[in-house]
Amino acid sequence: MALTIYNTLSKTKERFKPLKDNQVRMYVCGMTVYDYCHIGHARVMVAFDVVTRWLRHVGYDVTYIRNITDIDDKIIRRANENGEDFKALTARMIDAMHEDEAKLSVLPPNQEPRATDYIDGMHKMIGTLVEKDYAYAPGNGDVYYRVGKFKDYGKLSRKKVEDLRSGARVEVDEAKQDPVDFVLWKGAKEGEPSWRSPWGNGRPGWHIECSVMSTCCLGETFDIHGGGPDLVFPHHENEIAQSEAATGKTYAEIWMHAGAVRVDGEKMSKSLGNFFTIREVLEKYPAEVVRYLLVASHYRSPINYSEDNLKEARGALERFYLALKGLPEAKAVGGEEYVTRFTDAMNDDFNTPEACAVLFEMVREINRLKETDQTAAAGLATQLKQLASVLGVLQLNPDDFLQGSARNSEVDVAKIEALINERLEARANKDWAASDRIRDELKDMSVIIEDSKGGTTWRM
Repeated sequence: MALTIYNTLSKTKERFKPLKDNQVRMYVCGMTVYDYCHIGHARVMVAFDVVTRWLRHVGYDVTYIRNITDIDDKIIRRANENGEDFKALTARMIDAMHEDEAKLSVLPPNQEPRATDYIDGMHKMIGTLVEKDYAYAPGNGDVYYRVGKFKDYGKLSRKKVEDLRSGARVEVDEAKQDPVDFVLWKGAKEGEPSWRSPWGNGRPGWHIECSVMSTCCLGETFDIHGGGPDLVFPHHENEIAQSEAATGKTYAEIWMHAGAVRVDGEKMSKSLGNFFTIREVLEKYPAEVVRYLLVASHYRSPINYSEDNLKEARGALERFYLALKGLPEAKAVGGEEYVTRFTDAMNDDFNTPEACAVLFEMVREINRLKETDQTAAAGLATQLKQLASVLGVLQLNPDDFLQGSARNSEVDVAKIEALINERLEARANKDWAASDRIRDELKDMSVIIEDSKGGTTWRM
């Protein structure tokens, strides 16, 4: 089955064919680094990490660019609140973002351009838009994009300029010719960071940043542009308008958008008190549990973040790791029909729920084979881990995952293992009453022990 991707622009699944040979050029809008990343950011990070992993798995040469917005109103406001330079704030938040990504097993992009490094390129593109009459400078230091001149405006979001115009508001300090026009360059305000420009000191508007960084890193037309669900309008719509007016070429062939994250069925919002940063979540749950929750849903579907769903994700991973537990390292053999079905699922617009279902079928077969053919079970287990690596899961030692919550907490692991040894001695002496008493004591500590031919093991 050939790879198909749902294109937000056409609202259909399209057969994917790179613009050039085997090369895939992908740009994803990254974080505005004024605060710690939240669980919605994690959704986008993980979704496009899986996309990148799969494209590389099937043989494409992927150049993955994810930008950093390191100057905007929120950054300036937060830096002023903290009494620190905006560069110190963004450096700290970028380091924190990288820490969060690493814990979630998100691979780094090929490049991570920062907006403040591309100011000259922004001047050049804005100048081109002014020359072509797609932009204008009213003389107050600002430069605006002339939305009404771009005939295809609204083709991504399906919004009509007339409807937008009727609901638009113009702020007192704005000098727009049309309420729907948007800013490309903002004139400097007292006390704010600014850069020199042909239109006076100022700083870039948000939308121009991505148009410039993407085309500088990937060329005027590239294969895939992605981001979160809230970026379709106005951000991505404005990117298209700027880029295609400036170059006269198609900006991106395919537009991909991850689904929103809801918390207990409600939109995530600080005002509702249901806003969680990645690091807050990882204090309570293992990173792989959080990642599995994110990959178990289709990347375009809304996902519900809740305690119950996290417990389900934990339970699912336990089933996988219990199947892998006790099997030796082996060459991946067998299971060709599972590989085919997994491949078909991922080629169908990265259908990770169906891919996970195939992995669970492999688990059932591994458990069956463990009773009759350990060699075949080990070979299929390796196959399972190789497929799961595309989703970024099941790469730990089974005991490390199953005992992880104990070893990373205040649980007395030494006491657990001492009790298990005491129980083994009682069983060797046929003291079944003592053995049962110790098992009950371990159970009260939330410890499950398992006896097998290979010995006794435990997990939380």
